[in-house]
Amino acid sequence: MACRGCGCSCGPGHLNEDNARFLLLAALIVLYLLGGAAVFSALELAHERQAKQRWEERLANFSRRHNLSRDELRGFLRHYEEATEAGIRVDNTRPRWDFTGAFYFVGTVVSTIGFGMTTPATVGGKIFLIFYGLIGCASTILFFNLFLERLITVIAFIMKSCHQRQLRRRRALPQQSLQAPAKGVAGGPAGWKPSVYYVMLILCVASLLISCCASAMYTCIEGWSYFDSLYFCFVAFSTIGFGDLVSSQNAMYESQGLYRFANFVFILMGVCCIYSLFNVISILIKQSVNWILRKVGGGCCPRCRRALPRSRRNVVMPGNVSIETDGAMESDTDGRRPSDGQHPSEEVISMKDFLTANKVSLAALQKQLSESANGCHHQPGTQPRDSEFSGGVGAFAIMNNRLAETSGDR
Repeated sequence: MACRGCGCSCGPGHLNEDNARFLLLAALIVLYLLGGAAVFSALELAHERQAKQRWEERLANFSRRHNLSRDELRGFLRHYEEATEAGIRVDNTRPRWDFTGAFYFVGTVVSTIGFGMTTPATVGGKIFLIFYGLIGCASTILFFNLFLERLITVIAFIMKSCHQRQLRRRRALPQQSLQAPAKGVAGGPAGWKPSVYYVMLILCVASLLISCCASAMYTCIEGWSYFDSLYFCFVAFSTIGFGDLVSSQNAMYESQGLYRFANFVFILMGVCCIYSLFNVISILIKQSVNWILRKVGGGCCPRCRRALPRSRRNVVMPGNVSIETDGAMESDTDGRRPSDGQHPSEEVISMKDFLTANKVSLAALQKQLSESANGCHHQPGTQPRDSEFSGGVGAFAIMNNRLAETSGDR
C-alpha cells in the first residue's frame, strides 16, 4: 500500500533501518564476492589449465620411460598424498609433532590462521582439537579486543600530547588551562578526540612497517622473493592462512632459535595490528552503507524517510575521504557548539570512553539479547533511534558507540 498524499510505494510493512542496512550489506558482500570470483577466475584459470597439461605430459613421459601403467603410477602418487597430509615431505623438514612443532600448530589454531600444513590424523587429536579450539579461539579474540583497546588508548594519548604541544606553540591556550582544562572549552584538550581516519592511517603504517621488516627477514632466511614474503605476511597476519607458504618449516636454520622467536613476534604483532585495522575499516564501511541508504531513501516521502538514518557529521563519501559536517549540531563533549575552528566531525575516540565502554559492552549485548528473547523493545528515550553504529562486543563496540555519540544529533 502506498503512503497517502505522495507517490511513494513504501507500504506499512517496509523495512526498518536495521534490516535495510543488514540486507544492503549482504547484497554488497554478494556483489563483492561475484566480482572477486570473476577477477580471480580471469587471472588464474589459464595458469591452472597450463599446469594441468604440463603435469599430464610429465606423467605420460614418466610412465613410458619406466614401463609403468598409469593406474600403478597414480596409486603410488595417492600414497604420497597421504604421506603429505601426515607431514612427510620430499625435502628435509622439521618434525610436525614434536613439542615445538605442536606449539606452532596450536598457535595457528587459536589465532584462526590455520595454515593447513599440519592437521591431526588420529581420532583423539581431532576430538581434542574441537574443544581446544573452542576455548582457545574465543580467548584469543578477547585478547585481540583488549589489545585494540590499549593500542587505541596509546594512540589517543600520543595524539593528544601532540595536540597540546601544538596549542602551546600557537599560544591558543594559557599554560594553566593545559594543566587543568576547564569544562566547556571547545577545541581544548579536555574535549579533543583523535579522528578515526588518523587512527586508521597509523594502523596502516604500523601494519606496513611490520610486514616490510618481516618480509626482509623471510627473504633472507626462507629464500622467498620479497613479493612472496609480503604476500605471506598479509595471508598470515589477516588469519587467511592458505598454507602455500609457511615460515619456519625447514629442519635447520642459521640462528634457528632467534629466527623462530622473531617469527613468533612478527606474526603476533602483525595479527594484532591487522585485526585492529579491520575493525576501524569496518566502521567506515558502515558509514558508506548509511550514505547509500540515505541516497536510496531520498525519493521517499518524509514519513518513510524517518526509518532511514538521518544526516550525520561523520559520513564517508564513497570515492572521497571527506566528511559531511552539520555546523548546527552541538558538541558531544559539553553541549556547546563548535568554536575556535575545531570541527567535532574530526573527533571520534576518547581514551576515557575506551576504558569505560569496554567494561559494559558485553553486558549491554547480553541485555539486548535478553530483551529480544523476551519480546521486549527499547524505549524511545533509552537509546537514540538513529544509532546505526551500536552493537558489537569488545573494542569494535567501543568504536561503534564512540562514533555514534560523536555523529548523532543531540
